[in-house]
Amino acid sequence: MQDIEPYYNWRHIYVAEEDARSPFYGRTYNEFQYTMQVYNYFIHPQWDYVGDSETLYIKILFVDYQQHYAIIEMLGEWNDAIENDIMHLRRNVTDIMYKNGIYKFILVGESVLNFHSSDDSYYEEWHEQIEDENGWIVLLNLPPQSMHDFKKARITNYLEMLELPQWRTLKPEIMFGLLDEEMGRRLY
Repeated sequence: MQDIEPYYNWRHIYVAEEDARSPFYGRTYNEFQYTMQVYNYFIHPQWDYVGDSETLYIKILFVDYQQHYAIIEMLGEWNDAIENDIMHLRRNVTDIMYKNGIYKFILVGESVLNFHSSDDSYYEEWHEQIEDENGWIVLLNLPPQSMHDFKKARITNYLEMLELPQWRTLKPEIMFGLLDEEMGRRLY
């Protein structure tokens, strides 16, 4: 797992730790010391800690305040049952971003290895928060086992699960445009 780095090809246009409106503004990274873990596996030091969760890490890859969207990559196990990961993600990341005008969220979930559900109240709250802005949440490229668990828990009532395997080959604005168009067809 230590070899799984957050996507870095957009760092020349956006860096979360340099964005004064980012929840990770001012953060510094030690490239030579691996201290964070998902269970007993060390992970790359560029991932960001999301509060008290010991199993889910993220990286804000891109934010566009004019178009009101963020692209966030995720790694680990999404565990709402024990770690209450959705609460930590909401309170420590997305609520802060929402206060800064972000209401369209692209969550890249291809490295979310497992999902364990609890109740859906934080998802419902998030959906209601952004609904007034015509916002949406897309969970992109989940592995089949995690997708099955999200569907089984009916979290898909509050977010859309889509596939866009070529996302790394796209510029962020192109990626957003494709997803925004698809969400427009699905929601309106």
